[in-house]
Amino acid sequence: MKNNLKSHSIISMRDTMSNIGIEPYRGDQIFKWIWQKNAKDFSVMTDISKELRKSLSSKFTISALNIDKIVQAKDGSKKFLLDTEDNKKIEAVFIPEGKRKTVCVSTQIGCPLHCKFCATGLMDFKRNLKAYEIVDEIRIIQENIDSKITNIVFMGMGEPLLNIKEVMDAIKITCSPIGLSISQRHTIISTVGLTQGIHTLLLSPLKVKLAISLNFPDEEMRKEMMPITQKNPLKEILKIAKEYSLKKNMVTFEYVIIDKLNDRIKDARRLLKLLKGIPSKINLIPYNTYPSLPFKRPSDKKIKKFHQYLLNSYHTITLRKSRGQEILAGCGQLAALHPLKSGDDVS
Repeated sequence: MKNNLKSHSIISMRDTMSNIGIEPYRGDQIFKWIWQKNAKDFSVMTDISKELRKSLSSKFTISALNIDKIVQAKDGSKKFLLDTEDNKKIEAVFIPEGKRKTVCVSTQIGCPLHCKFCATGLMDFKRNLKAYEIVDEIRIIQENIDSKITNIVFMGMGEPLLNIKEVMDAIKITCSPIGLSISQRHTIISTVGLTQGIHTLLLSPLKVKLAISLNFPDEEMRKEMMPITQKNPLKEILKIAKEYSLKKNMVTFEYVIIDKLNDRIKDARRLLKLLKGIPSKINLIPYNTYPSLPFKRPSDKKIKKFHQYLLNSYHTITLRKSRGQEILAGCGQLAALHPLKSGDDVS
């Protein structure tokens, strides 16, 4: 089987070229062709001789994810259903907001954590995605829109910190000046709160932003709805979140507000008490409903009341606008189970 060059970091690409008697700088050229120019084979690499291109094609391949379907919502969001080489399906989402062009990427096929309110938890967990597969989600979307991707959020299918090595390797490609050249300052990793993974990020040279899906200020409710809390108690999550805020970037706590579960003012009060003393932002996310799940979005009146209460705190508060609802492209809706609905089918 031929070696897939997409699976190489820039350093290993140089080493691979050197090992077969080719100048290491050729690795940089190939890396740039693959990730910046979307090269799918060696024939288009015009700054490499025909003889060398022929030699490379006999030894290596440039494989990629394939597009199964694309659907577009009325607000301009697009959901991409993608096929992996081993015939598994993942979803990624493009979210345009003025000058900001964001891609929400998946890091696993399915998710082993099974948070009760998240559609991805309905899937069987298959495997972690490789770094090049994660980056390929972004590359494919970049190829299918008219402007450059500016932001990346690791908030799609799966828990990024359960696949932290591949996620970190993917970020090295996305931020490389000969890769996708997307700033780490515009990259967010979202986690349910895996303390060991957050610690790894804290000690790493990466400067990415961290978002923690808190959702329930009551630990018993959080354990019920987010089983991983059993091994990652709130006390430990908050301790390392504070350290991350003080040493790297201010942490964002995501709070998915769900009707009759965590939408009362006393829940807002508990949340602020819990986060007291932690330099942080709070991102309030109205629940995105899903056909197979029983949970509901609170009324606009409840959301507004909850939001206004939080605004009295010292935290920066944002209320996320739901995007791509009719195509099931919102937070917690990616599952690759139901047929893609929608707006305009643009596949």
